[in-house]
Amino acid sequence: MSLLAAIRLTFLAALAIGVATLVWLLLPSKTVVHIPAGLASTNPGMAERGAYVVRAAGCLSCHWDRKGGGEPYAGGVAFPTPFGTFYSPNITPDNATGIGRWNDEEFLRALTEGEGMHGEQLYPALPYTSYAAMRPEDALAIKAHLATLPAVNAPQRPNNVSFPFSWRALMKGWKLLYFAGAAPLRDDPSRDATWNRGRYLVTALGHCAECHTPRNALGAQSSQQPLQGNAKGPGGWKVPALVGPTATEFASWSMEEIASYLKTGTKPDFDSAQGPMAEVIEDNTKHLSDQDRTAIALYLKSLNGR
Repeated sequence: MSLLAAIRLTFLAALAIGVATLVWLLLPSKTVVHIPAGLASTNPGMAERGAYVVRAAGCLSCHWDRKGGGEPYAGGVAFPTPFGTFYSPNITPDNATGIGRWNDEEFLRALTEGEGMHGEQLYPALPYTSYAAMRPEDALAIKAHLATLPAVNAPQRPNNVSFPFSWRALMKGWKLLYFAGAAPLRDDPSRDATWNRGRYLVTALGHCAECHTPRNALGAQSSQQPLQGNAKGPGGWKVPALVGPTATEFASWSMEEIASYLKTGTKPDFDSAQGPMAEVIEDNTKHLSDQDRTAIALYLKSLNGR
């Protein structure tokens, strides 16, 4: 083969790869999700289960624009980030502006794969990077509970995100780098039920790492520093470390003190929770059972070698 022919062939191959990559980025795609046989959001008892799970998953805080006078779960909460401001969507069962027309597969795909109803890429302002570890029965229980709420007509407020971050298709590339896809968290057989429950609540439902883990320049969590604090947390708050060498204050708390804090918002030194954590306690952890709060405390203590 002549040099000219080789150059031409290389150019055509590069062009083909470029076109294929562009098509892959531009076209919406739907990742296959796996729902166990017989499981559906309409099954008996799912809505009742979901009323608890939706609290454990922290959905209310992010989907209720209290300051703007919005309705619960109708969205509109602003999330300022270095890439722009994102606004949470309406997740009430309104057919026009909410999730009233979503089926189980679409809801599970959004929550655990970060893909919208039509396969569009979702930004990780929705913590699907943590919800990826959620079990399908819990995700569909959330959907079942949301379906019982009053439908609210509240159109999605457009995100204020600058180019190129406004191009959702780029999230496919981001996921290739930082997101492995849905993987329901399995129990560790070497640990007891309380520890496994605590790990599941912290890792998946409670998505604690979303705030308590530092992020890199592209907004991905640092896999080398899980739960080791975030100097640039939500709303500009400095989020403390729960694990590691800088978690000195938290590591000194007893299990009983951690569980009490998650219930009352009062620290062992009688100071009160501030900023986003105060909201987490009000909308989320104070509604958990004593057993679940103890499980969270046990798991976090174990990460500090206690």
